[in-house]
Amino acid sequence: MDLRLLLVVAPILLAASWAVFHIGRAAVGQLQLFIKRAQA
Repeated sequence: MDLRLLLVVAPILLAASWAVFHIGRAAVGQLQLFIKRAQA
């Protein structure tokens, strides 16, 4: 694998994984709140 390709792709993958992690955490929090309200 060409090192230049890795230098281009690595920051993109890092940013995408960071975004998915934070959006996923927010989504889980919303889902838990929704379930808690549905049970009440």
